[in-house]
Amino acid sequence: MQTKVGTNKGAIAGRRSFLVGAAAAVAGGAPALQGQQSSARATPAASLPDPLRAPDQVTAIGDGRGGAIRLTRSGDKWQATEVEVATELRKGKGGTEMVVSVSAPKTRLTRLRLRWHGSFPPGCRFLGDHWERSYGDLEWRGLAGERLMPWYFLAHDGRATHGFGVKTGAAAICCWQADAGGMTLWLDVGNGGGGVELGDRRLEAATIVVRKGRAGELPLGAARAFCQLMCEAPRLPAKPIYGSNNWYYTYGRNVSAAASLKDAALLSELMPPDSGNRPFIVMDMGWGAARDGAGPVAQTNKGYPDMPGLARRMKDLGVRPGIWTRPTLTIEKLAEGWRLPPAGGRPKGELIAIDPSIPEALAYIAESIGAIRGWGYELIKHDFSTFDLTGRWGFEMGPELTDRNWHFRNRGKTTAEIILDLYRTIRQSAGDAVLIGCNTIGHLAAGLVEAQRIGDDTSGREWSRTRKMGVNTLAFRMPQHNTFFAADADCVPITREIPWSLTQRWLDLVARSGTALFISADPAMVAAEHKPALKAALAEAARVHAPGVPLDWMDTTVPQQWRLDGKTVRYDWYEGD
Repeated sequence: MQTKVGTNKGAIAGRRSFLVGAAAAVAGGAPALQGQQSSARATPAASLPDPLRAPDQVTAIGDGRGGAIRLTRSGDKWQATEVEVATELRKGKGGTEMVVSVSAPKTRLTRLRLRWHGSFPPGCRFLGDHWERSYGDLEWRGLAGERLMPWYFLAHDGRATHGFGVKTGAAAICCWQADAGGMTLWLDVGNGGGGVELGDRRLEAATIVVRKGRAGELPLGAARAFCQLMCEAPRLPAKPIYGSNNWYYTYGRNVSAAASLKDAALLSELMPPDSGNRPFIVMDMGWGAARDGAGPVAQTNKGYPDMPGLARRMKDLGVRPGIWTRPTLTIEKLAEGWRLPPAGGRPKGELIAIDPSIPEALAYIAESIGAIRGWGYELIKHDFSTFDLTGRWGFEMGPELTDRNWHFRNRGKTTAEIILDLYRTIRQSAGDAVLIGCNTIGHLAAGLVEAQRIGDDTSGREWSRTRKMGVNTLAFRMPQHNTFFAADADCVPITREIPWSLTQRWLDLVARSGTALFISADPAMVAAEHKPALKAALAEAARVHAPGVPLDWMDTTVPQQWRLDGKTVRYDWYEGD
């Protein structure tokens, strides 16, 4: 038996970014696993390309060169004058893995290309990941040789689901391609829009891992097991993360300490009693004096005269204070010497995008995060760093992450290494605060944040955006939940622009999925009839759930059928829109 929930509509420029009632919780029998399995006979797994053997081709690409650098193979090494790429099998915690390393003492490298021959069975379907957040565009597809699949991909052959990827925390930005003749791994080892100067050091660029699927195994289970293989040391929250965030009814306007305290009072009224897991109240962009969330953090707008005092008053209301920040953007004049060169849509003028490869700039970021933690905020959401560093959103990246012909001040590290240094600095400076990464690269942030915004912004104005961005990312990045970090599919906006009947469905799914739930509730819109559902949702979000299972995710980009707490639930995401 299935339960049908509901039968009954962007963010500011540059901002990319519950239970409904007893009727929503009808137990069902074992679901018909639509899109999960088929009777197709699979080609033996041995015919698949195997990236744990020596590549059939290896190519290096240098800065400013018109073509590839010819490499000659000698065993497990591929060499040219001043360039050597090596592959080495090692024993990892999850089994055999392959380390790809490179040395190029006098050549500025931008990319490596590794190619393995093989074939995928007819009818095989593929699911890739995204560079950073997803943008409503994740899906299972047939073979498409030009498709870029960042970090990892899954291949379902009709009988089993196989995983191919690189471990989290790589020193290169990685993506895969699969085609009729095999698979290709691209390793972006560049520095900004140019080549890296490795000097005398050998770079361990990435570690390849493979998981061969088992017959009859559900694709989602195989995907979760593979994510565990890629991330050996996730930093998971001690308790489920939930609460509220003011962004989707304020969009950073008309905000103040008084308004934040009203949000805190409402959350305190709605939070579950005696759960042992208090919710977070998160102040999003708007508390700072500078536009677009730029620092310095000490310059708050006149509506927030006492940030430590505000945190204390929130705690007095029984909620945990949280805050949003943009650590890689400032208007501080001393940062002018740290400004990144122009690229893409990167902020210009008085807004300074900070180059974190400069030690003094990284120290400035550390000081800012430390100050926020010192004010007493227990959750810090850091945002926009991928855009500030590359000048592009993830959906704009394609085969190149950023514009060409610029580089970081320190050319001796790859872009991935510089980003990792930034994330590690924020982690260390935040101390014991819970970190949420937003517009951060999940494959690099894993192990350094407790939670990750996995998709682009939902909306308090357009339901179609919430449906596209929210439902899609929740379904297709569910394998990363509690394997890389706690997944945050973004807020449930409660505003006058979105009909409550539609809001209920998204609220219900997120609250019961096991992932982080943040409501974005306009206190003026929360009526008495809404409160029972909101209280029930927060109570569900406060406790541990088995991860939700999208049952029809192989057939649609917006799954309607879900397995939640052992029950089959159907959501109509279009009726009433």
